[in-house]
Amino acid sequence: MITSQDIKAAAKRLGADIVGIGSIDRWSTAPIQMDPKQIMPNAKSIICMGFRVFRGSLRGIEEGTYFSNYSAMGYGGITYLYMPMTVINLSKMIEDAGYEAVPMGHQSDWRGIDNYGYMRKDWSRPVAPGKAAPDVMLNLRIAGFLCGLGEIGYSKMLLTPEFGPRVRVGVIITDMELEPDPIMEPGTLCNRCMACVRECPGGCIPKDRTVKANVGGYELEWADVDMQKCAVAFRGARPVEEGENDKYFDHVDGYTNAFNTPFNKKPQNLYNTGQAVGGSAGCTRACMISLEKRGLLKNKFVNPFRTEKPWSVDWSADPFPVDYKAPYEGMNSPNSREPVNPDDAD
Repeated sequence: MITSQDIKAAAKRLGADIVGIGSIDRWSTAPIQMDPKQIMPNAKSIICMGFRVFRGSLRGIEEGTYFSNYSAMGYGGITYLYMPMTVINLSKMIEDAGYEAVPMGHQSDWRGIDNYGYMRKDWSRPVAPGKAAPDVMLNLRIAGFLCGLGEIGYSKMLLTPEFGPRVRVGVIITDMELEPDPIMEPGTLCNRCMACVRECPGGCIPKDRTVKANVGGYELEWADVDMQKCAVAFRGARPVEEGENDKYFDHVDGYTNAFNTPFNKKPQNLYNTGQAVGGSAGCTRACMISLEKRGLLKNKFVNPFRTEKPWSVDWSADPFPVDYKAPYEGMNSPNSREPVNPDDAD
């Protein structure tokens, strides 16, 4: 018989950093579009796996010099490549034992609700009375809380004692009955320091407006995050003011001017993502720095993450020059973009 410890050991061998298990009764108050029993009516357990986002993947954004690594290796690469393989292979182990397993990662593109929690208009319809509209999608951060991986911070991020907010989540729904882990008491990590509020570049996290919900028998409260503003700030933009010229984006939802990015245009996506040029400044970096300073995280480092004042770009000023010369052009290369002084040649 497979035990909870067997499941956790296998998940870590397959690549998960942390693993927790929750009994299905903890989802008794889940909205119908986030209810795992809508997917598997006889589900008994939820297995939740956390995958660390490397602190180093945030380094280039902190310095303002290397954004693609967080988008590719710290976000998209985990979400769409690494995590699915772990979740899929662990599901094989469960099926080989005679139980069903529903592997679930970040399939939010198909879900019946939008990023704000509302039903998508004319998207889908229930196949029978009492059923959810396709597709149901568990709230992955709430799943992390209900499986004992961590707590929900003020910013609405899942905070774990190992990595703070630096974590991506995958789950498995199964009819295998497993011993659940205890739920972390709210307030264990988040002390409402409001670093996330102060450093969010889009002002998306209000200090005085919250959401309250009963989750697994716990009364939780987090900021009423403005997800529309977050979607814009995440990509490094802000609303166009009357009379302003567009400098960034090509009219995406009326938000076109850049403010928290050195890019003149949005970079290409990587692994179906790549828009995180806002740098996750408040909800991830500021929160992580606060938790590290308080000595609460198990994943410890020799050097502090932040050593200088956070950067910002003044788009009203002329850009700083870059002291760079293409290193591979020959003296008389037909590809040379400017005259070459022979005295400068190696």
